[in-house]
Amino acid sequence: MPPRPPNRFHPPCPSRLPRGAALLLGAALALSQTACSETPPPRGPEPSFESQWQDGKAELDGYRYEVTRYGERRSGRCVMIFVTEPFSESLRVKVDDPSKHPGDVFEALKLNFVRQFQTGIYDYNTMVSVFTRSADFSPAKITLSSAEWCGSVYGELIFRPGAIASSLRSYFEGESGVDTLAWAEGGVAEDDLYILLRGLRGPYLAPGARKSVPFLPSPFVARLTHRPIAWTTAEIGRADRDERVLVPAGSFRADRYTIRVAGGREGRVWVERDAPHRIIRWAWSPPPDPPTRMGADACDAGELAGSARLPYWRLHDPGQERYLRQLGLSVPRGR
Repeated sequence: MPPRPPNRFHPPCPSRLPRGAALLLGAALALSQTACSETPPPRGPEPSFESQWQDGKAELDGYRYEVTRYGERRSGRCVMIFVTEPFSESLRVKVDDPSKHPGDVFEALKLNFVRQFQTGIYDYNTMVSVFTRSADFSPAKITLSSAEWCGSVYGELIFRPGAIASSLRSYFEGESGVDTLAWAEGGVAEDDLYILLRGLRGPYLAPGARKSVPFLPSPFVARLTHRPIAWTTAEIGRADRDERVLVPAGSFRADRYTIRVAGGREGRVWVERDAPHRIIRWAWSPPPDPPTRMGADACDAGELAGSARLPYWRLHDPGQERYLRQLGLSVPRGR
């Protein structure tokens, strides 16, 4: 990733100043450093989920991004898109007119996790879509689409009581098919963590707390490591205090979560301390002894570069590429 900007919160010490000016500046520096190190003030009242997420807009978060592919570190482009929408219980698709069958509709909080990165001459374009029930953020559907110069892959997980229907369509021989996974009580899907850890209806864990859960790895990880999706276990813990995190978008107080997956893969996620509790940074490291040749792939990392709340589905006209700058992303030349 590009080098981080210098720390703006600890200015250099003065030199060769008159004694009176030096004393005054020294006192000011001491007060500044005390303000940075003291216990942060208590949070104000949290906005309700409804007031934040039913405003007719989406939250768009752009990231500086890296991922391991074919054993090499690659730079890329990443966006997380969070938005609520009406969703069909029976069809598991977005509903055009909720009033037609209101008993079949629930509100979904959706995350579209878009990753793009180059591997030598050709590029990867992937998206994981996570559809959760906004009442409790339990997953209803997770999909993966992946396109690169070798071909396309589409995978789908449909979560129903007691079971998960899995399907995959791949250009690789022997990978396509359908399957059923048993639902693990208390289980957590990896992609749902980027919603759960935000604590949009209350903290996921108390400071210093940890818990072990059945864990379903991301289809993105399964795709790049060429392994089938199967339940494993993970320990999820929250640091006992928040910390200052400096990323391209600025400086934030953030809560750090650590995810230790059976087999040795480990992730860390920093969540903005104050509302709207955005994902400020994340980083995954591979297991110490990967089980396959590509077992260390798909370990990615991102740092928040910019964020905006926008009705992005309306911003499709020439010239509206300029909104990418709000996400810290480059605009195509000539736009």
